[in-house]
Amino acid sequence: MALSLGWRTFAPFATNHCSIFLKAVRSSGLSLFPWGHCPWRQTGSFLDPEMKAFLEENTEVTSSGSLTPEIQLRLLTPRCKFWWQRADLWPYSEPYWAIYWPGGQALSRYLLDNPDVVRGKSVLDLGSGCGATAIAAKMSGASRILANDIDPIAGMAIRLNCELNQLNPFPILTKNILDLEQDKWDLVVLGDMFYDEDLADSLHQWLKNCFWTHRTRVLIGDPGRPQFSGHSIQHQLHKLIEYSLPEPTRRENNGLTTSTVWDFQP
Repeated sequence: MALSLGWRTFAPFATNHCSIFLKAVRSSGLSLFPWGHCPWRQTGSFLDPEMKAFLEENTEVTSSGSLTPEIQLRLLTPRCKFWWQRADLWPYSEPYWAIYWPGGQALSRYLLDNPDVVRGKSVLDLGSGCGATAIAAKMSGASRILANDIDPIAGMAIRLNCELNQLNPFPILTKNILDLEQDKWDLVVLGDMFYDEDLADSLHQWLKNCFWTHRTRVLIGDPGRPQFSGHSIQHQLHKLIEYSLPEPTRRENNGLTTSTVWDFQP
């Protein structure tokens, strides 16, 4: 991330990912919902007007510099004041949802280019962040979508991003889904989630359970972070496509140049 020194404390990449949430919430003991929001936000859920105004004031609507110019997103960019200010001045949890990470970009591009992968199917976007991959699934004809990110503000941002793209917002779950009973999905997508070894192990087991219990297809997007490329899951992956990242994404991710979509086949 081409951020100020303060903001760099949020993003020691290229090896780490935008969402520390799944591991952090297990170890913190803190409430997942500091603003009193229900963890399951249905399509017509109320969007807090004060938070909506804050997000609109402190993010920029953009569709440039990524692999998916078809999708508009509210993101943190160099034209936003908090890009340059000290990290501790941001009044909420770290805004990892406000960056469009390269693994998510690759997944979203793949779904847009291959709509048959999701058309008429149920899709879980795990660690959804800004919601771009769930939005790509919706654009490509998915019949049922759940976006999962435990940060309630990410949930609000996803809703705003749906509206930007003239889509009816889909359900959003702001709870650690790894701790819940597994539902049946035709497809699970996750991008940039293998940034920590312990989390990678937990995800690997959870994804194997999805596959063997429900025959769920799993697609993973990753730009080659060591925690992913060095993990034992590599023996169970089939490479679908590798994308060259746009120059702005390369600059924001410490020089990562490509991002790959993998099909998980345990």
